[in-house]
Amino acid sequence: MKKLIQRLNALLKRILKKYSSNSQQPSPLINVRPLDTSIPTVAVQWESGLVLVCSQCANEQSGSTASANLENWLKSCLKFEGLWGEFRVVSTSCLGVCPRMGITVVVVSNATGGKSPCLIVNPRSDRELLYSYIKHHKG
Repeated sequence: MKKLIQRLNALLKRILKKYSSNSQQPSPLINVRPLDTSIPTVAVQWESGLVLVCSQCANEQSGSTASANLENWLKSCLKFEGLWGEFRVVSTSCLGVCPRMGITVVVVSNATGGKSPCLIVNPRSDRELLYSYIKHHKG
C-alpha cells in the first residue's frame, strides 16, 4: 500500500509538472481561468482634495446633525467659490478617533503628500478655519 501511494504521488507530480511548464495548455485536473487583474480606473474631477467628515462623531455626542450641517456648509461654500468640482466632501462612517467634543475631518489632497491628519473640528466655531485649511491644501 505504501508503494502504491508513493507511485501515485510521483505520477501526480509528473502530471502537474508537465502541465505547469506548458502554460498554453490548461490542466485537465483543475479548471483554471486566467485572472483579469485589470481594474477599471476613472479620472476624477476632485483631485484637489477629498474631505471626509465623520458622520458618527456628532451622533455619539448628542444625536445631533452637526456633522451633516458641517458637510452641507462645506459643500455650499465650495460651490459658491466654484471649487466644488475640484473638491469633494463625503460623509463617512467612524474614522476611529472618536473625540469627546467635535467632529473628525480628514482632508486628503495631493498637497499633503500622502499625510492626511485627522482634524478635530468644532462644527460651529472652527468651520471657517477648516474651510481655509481645505483651500490652502489644494492639490
